[in-house]
Amino acid sequence: MTRSDAKRRLGFAAVLGAGLLAVAGFTGCQVDVGGQTLPSPYYLQDDVQYFPPGSPFKLQREADALKAAQEQQALQR
Repeated sequence: MTRSDAKRRLGFAAVLGAGLLAVAGFTGCQVDVGGQTLPSPYYLQDDVQYFPPGSPFKLQREADALKAAQEQQALQR
C-alpha cells in the first residue's frame, strides 16, 4: 500500500465518520427512561394532545343501553 492510498483511506474514513455523526445529530431520538419519556429535538414543533376528563364510570353508555333494554322488555310483558 502506498502513501497516497493510505491518505485516501484515512480521508474516506474521516468523511464517513463525520457523515455518520451528522446523521445521528439530525435524526434525534425519543427515549423512555424509568417511565419518563424524554423528548426528541423536535418536541417544540409537536402537537399537544388534550383528553378532557370523562365520567368516573367508564361504562355509562353500556349501562344506559342495558337499562333502556330492560325497560323496553318490561313494557312488552
